[in-house]
Amino acid sequence: MPDSGSIEITMLWASALLGIVYLLAAVIPSVLARGLPWAAGARDEPGAPLGKVGARLDRAWKNFIETFPLFVAAVLVEAQVPQDGDIAAMGAQLYFWGRVAFLPLYAIGVPFLRTIAWTAASAGIAMVLLGALPGI
Repeated sequence: MPDSGSIEITMLWASALLGIVYLLAAVIPSVLARGLPWAAGARDEPGAPLGKVGARLDRAWKNFIETFPLFVAAVLVEAQVPQDGDIAAMGAQLYFWGRVAFLPLYAIGVPFLRTIAWTAASAGIAMVLLGALPGI
Protein backbone atom coordinates (compact mmCIF):
# COMPACT_ATOMS: atom_id res chain seq x y z
CA MET A 1 0.00 0.00 0.00
CA PRO A 2 1.41 3.42 -0.95
CA ASP A 3 2.50 5.65 1.91
CA SER A 4 -0.21 8.32 1.87
CA GLY A 5 2.10 10.67 3.77
CA SER A 6 4.97 10.56 1.27
CA ILE A 7 6.14 13.58 -0.67
CA GLU A 8 5.50 11.70 -3.90
CA ILE A 9 1.84 11.06 -3.05
CA THR A 10 1.43 14.65 -1.90
CA MET A 11 2.87 15.87 -5.21
CA LEU A 12 0.57 13.47 -7.06
CA TRP A 13 -2.43 15.00 -5.27
CA ALA A 14 -1.16 18.52 -5.96
CA SER A 15 -0.55 17.67 -9.61
CA ALA A 16 -4.09 16.32 -9.99
CA LEU A 17 -5.36 19.60 -8.56
CA LEU A 18 -3.05 21.45 -10.95
CA GLY A 19 -4.65 19.47 -13.76
CA ILE A 20 -7.97 21.11 -12.91
CA VAL A 21 -6.26 24.51 -13.20
CA TYR A 22 -4.90 23.52 -16.64
CA LEU A 23 -8.35 22.33 -17.72
CA LEU A 24 -10.06 25.55 -16.62
CA ALA A 25 -7.30 27.61 -18.23
CA ALA A 26 -8.10 25.90 -21.54
CA VAL A 27 -11.89 25.81 -21.23
CA ILE A 28 -12.58 29.40 -20.20
CA PRO A 29 -10.95 31.04 -23.29
CA SER A 30 -12.69 28.46 -25.49
CA VAL A 31 -16.12 29.35 -24.11
CA LEU A 32 -15.36 33.07 -24.31
CA ALA A 33 -14.24 32.81 -27.95
CA ARG A 34 -16.87 30.35 -29.16
CA GLY A 35 -19.83 31.07 -26.94
CA LEU A 36 -21.86 29.00 -24.53
CA PRO A 37 -24.18 27.54 -27.20
CA TRP A 38 -21.15 26.08 -29.00
CA ALA A 39 -19.61 24.81 -25.74
CA ALA A 40 -22.88 23.22 -24.60
CA GLY A 41 -23.70 21.83 -28.05
CA ALA A 42 -22.51 18.79 -29.94
CA ARG A 43 -19.60 20.74 -31.50
CA ASP A 44 -20.21 19.21 -34.91
CA GLU A 45 -18.86 22.34 -36.58
CA PRO A 46 -15.47 23.82 -35.82
CA GLY A 47 -15.62 26.67 -33.36
CA ALA A 48 -14.27 30.16 -33.77
CA PRO A 49 -10.50 30.54 -33.51
CA LEU A 50 -9.23 30.77 -29.96
CA GLY A 51 -6.67 33.49 -30.49
CA LYS A 52 -3.00 33.09 -29.63
CA VAL A 53 -3.28 32.86 -25.84
CA GLY A 54 -6.36 30.63 -25.92
CA ALA A 55 -4.66 28.29 -28.38
CA ARG A 56 -1.54 28.19 -26.23
CA LEU A 57 -3.62 27.32 -23.16
CA ASP A 58 -5.36 24.57 -25.11
CA ARG A 59 -1.99 23.15 -26.18
CA ALA A 60 -0.67 23.41 -22.61
CA TRP A 61 -3.69 21.40 -21.40
CA LYS A 62 -3.09 18.75 -24.05
CA ASN A 63 0.56 18.61 -23.07
CA PHE A 64 -0.41 18.18 -19.42
CA ILE A 65 -2.71 15.26 -20.20
CA GLU A 66 0.11 13.64 -22.18
CA THR A 67 2.57 13.74 -19.26
CA PHE A 68 0.32 13.34 -16.22
CA PRO A 69 -0.45 9.61 -16.74
CA LEU A 70 3.28 8.91 -16.90
CA PHE A 71 3.77 10.78 -13.63
CA VAL A 72 0.89 8.89 -11.99
CA ALA A 73 2.34 5.55 -13.10
CA ALA A 74 5.82 6.50 -11.90
CA VAL A 75 4.57 7.57 -8.46
CA LEU A 76 2.44 4.45 -8.02
CA VAL A 77 5.29 2.16 -9.04
CA GLU A 78 7.76 3.94 -6.78
CA ALA A 79 5.29 3.83 -3.87
CA GLN A 80 5.28 0.03 -4.06
CA VAL A 81 9.07 -0.26 -3.76
CA PRO A 82 10.61 0.24 -0.32
CA GLN A 83 13.39 2.76 -0.85
CA ASP A 84 15.24 5.14 1.42
CA GLY A 85 16.58 7.54 -1.22
CA ASP A 86 15.37 11.05 -1.88
CA ILE A 87 15.57 11.00 -5.69
CA ALA A 88 11.89 10.10 -6.16
CA ALA A 89 10.72 12.81 -3.78
CA MET A 90 12.90 15.38 -5.56
CA GLY A 91 11.61 14.15 -8.91
CA ALA A 92 7.97 14.42 -7.85
CA GLN A 93 8.54 17.99 -6.70
CA LEU A 94 10.40 18.79 -9.90
CA TYR A 95 7.48 17.47 -11.97
CA PHE A 96 4.95 19.53 -10.04
CA TRP A 97 6.89 22.80 -10.00
CA GLY A 98 7.93 22.34 -13.64
CA ARG A 99 4.26 21.98 -14.58
CA VAL A 100 3.34 25.00 -12.43
CA ALA A 101 5.92 27.10 -14.31
CA PHE A 102 5.00 25.67 -17.73
CA LEU A 103 1.44 26.98 -17.86
CA PRO A 104 2.06 30.73 -17.53
CA LEU A 105 5.28 30.55 -19.54
CA TYR A 106 3.43 28.90 -22.41
CA ALA A 107 0.43 31.25 -22.09
CA ILE A 108 2.56 34.37 -22.41
CA GLY A 109 4.76 32.81 -25.11
CA VAL A 110 8.18 32.58 -23.47
CA PRO A 111 9.91 30.05 -25.74
CA PHE A 112 13.09 28.88 -24.02
CA LEU A 113 11.96 29.11 -20.39
CA ARG A 114 8.83 27.15 -21.32
CA THR A 115 11.03 24.40 -22.75
CA ILE A 116 13.17 24.39 -19.61
CA ALA A 117 10.05 24.02 -17.45
CA TRP A 118 8.82 21.13 -19.63
CA THR A 119 12.24 19.47 -19.51
CA ALA A 120 12.39 19.83 -15.71
CA ALA A 121 8.96 18.24 -15.32
CA SER A 122 9.91 15.40 -17.66
CA ALA A 123 13.17 14.86 -15.80
CA GLY A 124 11.10 14.71 -12.62
CA ILE A 125 9.17 11.74 -14.02
CA ALA A 126 12.45 9.99 -14.85
CA MET A 127 13.75 10.68 -11.33
CA VAL A 128 10.66 9.13 -9.76
CA LEU A 129 11.16 6.03 -11.89
CA LEU A 130 14.84 5.93 -10.95
CA GLY A 131 13.80 6.06 -7.32
CA ALA A 132 11.99 2.76 -7.84
CA LEU A 133 15.17 0.97 -8.93
CA PRO A 134 16.95 -1.18 -6.36
CA GLY A 135 19.92 0.54 -4.75
CA ILE A 136 18.98 4.05 -5.84
